[in-house]
Amino acid sequence: MLTCERLLEVLFYNKLTGIFRWRISPSNNVTAGDIAGYKNKKGYIIIKIDNKNYQAHRLAWLYEKGYFPEYGLDHKDRIPWHNWILNLREVSQSCNMRNTGNRKDNISGVKGVSWNKQKNKWWARIRVDGIDKFLGSYNSFDNAVCARFMAEQCLEWGNCDSLSPACRYVKTRVIDML
Repeated sequence: MLTCERLLEVLFYNKLTGIFRWRISPSNNVTAGDIAGYKNKKGYIIIKIDNKNYQAHRLAWLYEKGYFPEYGLDHKDRIPWHNWILNLREVSQSCNMRNTGNRKDNISGVKGVSWNKQKNKWWARIRVDGIDKFLGSYNSFDNAVCARFMAEQCLEWGNCDSLSPACRYVKTRVIDML
């Protein structure tokens, strides 16, 4: 297991940019001062230290906090290569799963709100512990979004998903009505 001391020996971390640079030359084609790591297919930065791969956001946590997170680490802005320490937070896996964007096939713009063609109504849903919960069907899009937003509030989702489309929509509508 990588220790904080070893990490400090081999890498320098800029907590404002989230970028790691080598303090040493770990191989023939890498020199001290070079940016460490590469971006994998999912967008996470991977850094190899002592023949073992580590995700850069976990290394940032170790570098700044002195320990690997007990649970998961979440990128608040949902961008996996944004590894500055203020963008990272230690959260449970379920909280981390809540902080996701809309699915690619989402046409409503709000996670958990969809149009049901057969019923000619807006449906609201929320996923809790891997199970979809039906929140109701609504004639108006606004009411469906409000149902989704209220469910998020009841589940204290604001602590996990500060970028919730339902939250942003409701706040925008309230501001527009004032």
